[in-house]
Amino acid sequence: MGKPELLGWFAFHLGSLYIGPTLLTSWLLTGLLGTLSWLASRRLRVADPAPLQVALEGVIATIDETIRSVLPQQSATVLPFIATLWLFIGVANLLGVLPGLRAPTGDLAVTAALAALVFLAVHWFGIRSVGLGNYLRHYLRPNPLLLPFHLLSEISRTLALALRLFGNIMSLELAALLVLLVAGALAPVPLLLLHIVEALVQAYIFGMLALIYVAGAIQSQQLRKQA
Repeated sequence: MGKPELLGWFAFHLGSLYIGPTLLTSWLLTGLLGTLSWLASRRLRVADPAPLQVALEGVIATIDETIRSVLPQQSATVLPFIATLWLFIGVANLLGVLPGLRAPTGDLAVTAALAALVFLAVHWFGIRSVGLGNYLRHYLRPNPLLLPFHLLSEISRTLALALRLFGNIMSLELAALLVLLVAGALAPVPLLLLHIVEALVQAYIFGMLALIYVAGAIQSQQLRKQA
């Protein structure tokens, strides 16, 4: 039992590779966000800005303030990654509200890919902050015997990041479907509001955890380098 997928009609095979509804929805979302960003930034104006520019500036300013509360000195460095992550996941989660579409984040393959991006970004920002040698040495501190535990921690938190988002979005969509089947037309409005709130909360949690992981990689390595 699952939500019907409109884009399922357009699924196809590319050799042995299956291009399914989840990937098509992700491509559609990426194209939509990219187009809106291009339109909003094509003709930026200080005086009398367009409504789309005002909306986008408000979103980016809010994200920037959140990042500054965690990384006051590195906000400009991590803003593009964290903002893109938040916007993509937030809109992806909300797609589940639309008839005929499922949130791509309800697919473990998508959340695993997002978690892998966070994993790579954490190390990239850490290495960029203090250099490759200093960054790799932190896995041997305070004792080289702790190396396996450091590695296990990196893997486990990445898996937890992927499974948390996948499980919450999948259960949200399943619960919405079950309530609609039982309550019919009596439930849509409160259920829709709950879906929107939960979708935004889950996007916020994922992005905030990613920001904390990146901040930990940058700040802890800088402190060790200074010491």
